[in-house]
Amino acid sequence: MTKITAAEVNKLRKTTGAGMMDCKKALVEANGDFDLAIEILRKKGQKVAAKRADRESTEGAAIAVVNEDNTEGAVIVLGCETDFVGKNETFVNLAKELAQKALNSASKEELLNADFGGITVAEKLIEQTGVIGEKIELAAFEKISAPYVGSYIHSGKIATIVGLSAKVDGVEEVAKDVAMQAAAMNPIALNEDGVEQDVIAKEIEIAKDQLRQEGKPEEMLDKIAQGKLRRFFKDNTLVNQDFIKDNKVSVSKYVKCIGDVEVIDFKRVALG
Repeated sequence: MTKITAAEVNKLRKTTGAGMMDCKKALVEANGDFDLAIEILRKKGQKVAAKRADRESTEGAAIAVVNEDNTEGAVIVLGCETDFVGKNETFVNLAKELAQKALNSASKEELLNADFGGITVAEKLIEQTGVIGEKIELAAFEKISAPYVGSYIHSGKIATIVGLSAKVDGVEEVAKDVAMQAAAMNPIALNEDGVEQDVIAKEIEIAKDQLRQEGKPEEMLDKIAQGKLRRFFKDNTLVNQDFIKDNKVSVSKYVKCIGDVEVIDFKRVALG
């Protein structure tokens, strides 16, 4: 039997993130062949992933990142099964690495196929599933580009990025405030133009049903329902919402405090 040294075990642990005993067993099975031991651990990850495929990954880490000149941003959720794993430093660091790679990826699929130390991101997630023993998946991926992109992360559970139309004095603080707004108020769209038509139709029908129950005349329903729809837009679209730090102004009016600036895009991801 090939003698396995502590240094070899430690090297494999650092390479894969697997536990010391798992690394030793893999090296013993591989007769000291380092690359084969890595493959053994990856196959273990595939087996664990297959067993846990139907589990829910409702915990994890939500991460937001922007590039150096604040013109691109990305948000991801790396999902796992338990809060204990979601708060683990190694897990969070992996999520941060993936978020950085997301800046150079055009889609979730491209990110999953990106290189991660000689294997793909997708393969790395399977590997880590074997290491941790929980289902791990890239649960969300969003990206935007704008003249200025700001970000905000709330307790590692919600991550947002917002795009503003100009890079001017004071834009950093304003962008962060708007990103916090998106995190806290969970708007369904940037403005009324971004609301899906089926959502609008549903809101109008709900409003009409309520008005009928209140005994309002049928001929008045359309006009009153349109008023309720405007209120729906105000409550549920980012630029029309009351600004959380000063509810006397809307978000769109707040960003004007630094000049001729508009919010042009946002993305929000959250656990669960």
